[in-house]
Amino acid sequence: MTDTTGKTARRAPAAPAARAPGARGRAPRRLRLRRGVAPWLFLAAPLALLLTFTYVPVANMVAYSFTDWDGVSPELGYTGAGNYVELFTRPELFEVFFVSGYYLAASAVQIVVALYFATVLSFDVRFRNFFKGVLFFPYLINGVAIGFVFLYFFQDGGTLDSVLSLLGVHSDHAWLGTPVSANVSLAGVSVWRYLGLNFVLFLGAIQSIPGELYEAAELDGANRWHQFRYIIAPGIRPVLSLTVILSISGSLSAFEVPFIMTGGATGTETFVIQTVKLAFQFNKTGLASAAAVVLLLIILAVTWVQRRLVPDDKVDLV
Repeated sequence: MTDTTGKTARRAPAAPAARAPGARGRAPRRLRLRRGVAPWLFLAAPLALLLTFTYVPVANMVAYSFTDWDGVSPELGYTGAGNYVELFTRPELFEVFFVSGYYLAASAVQIVVALYFATVLSFDVRFRNFFKGVLFFPYLINGVAIGFVFLYFFQDGGTLDSVLSLLGVHSDHAWLGTPVSANVSLAGVSVWRYLGLNFVLFLGAIQSIPGELYEAAELDGANRWHQFRYIIAPGIRPVLSLTVILSISGSLSAFEVPFIMTGGATGTETFVIQTVKLAFQFNKTGLASAAAVVLLLIILAVTWVQRRLVPDDKVDLV
């Protein structure tokens, strides 16, 4: 558009279209709603499975512990704390915890050996991938298969006796015939089986330590022991605490290997084997549920004490 003076007139910018009241705040509100609901939609299925197969059975177990249910009858008789009173007034029901001492000692050996191999194989050594596979392989084998394999390994004239005879050692000792030798043998099997799990945990924690720390330590003249003491040990403290908790809980709840190899005979009965027998052999599901609750509380108490004594502080090596 041109005015009378010949100059081109600039057209005024058009006014923005009027927005409906509240239109600007509606879209962000919907976006916030979607962002708040989306995580719960993804968590719905895992939470449903967790509740169905974990917390609901635990709640039922606690409820059964206050009854005299035999596991078969549809009728439940409420007994109050009678099952717990029976547990704590019958010493023979708690004597089986002494068997767990063998597994606790084996767990200590297992942690030390796993930490040693994880430290050695974290450095550049020959065939380290091969040794990693050898150490972790036993953990992949089913516990029932391990029980049957070592049952033949320790039997009279079995694999162990044959190997000892080749070395010139002739022994007529029944490895599973006495309480001490049987428990030591079973604890040794547990070391062989779970060594790989602790080894992988330690190895992953060690490899997460920055490599610059090792280089700086070598420049300062630190040897392997100094690197382990001042770099590796502080760096894997949270994982070490986790393995201690897992070892203690596993020692108190040992089941597969002793159940398959001895069935709890020869003084090898653990608390879990005793609980299973109470439920399925003597039809005392209520008493067995109370024993399971007591075992759960003991493991939680041990875990709480361990966490109080060794708090999981943040590790800062820099």
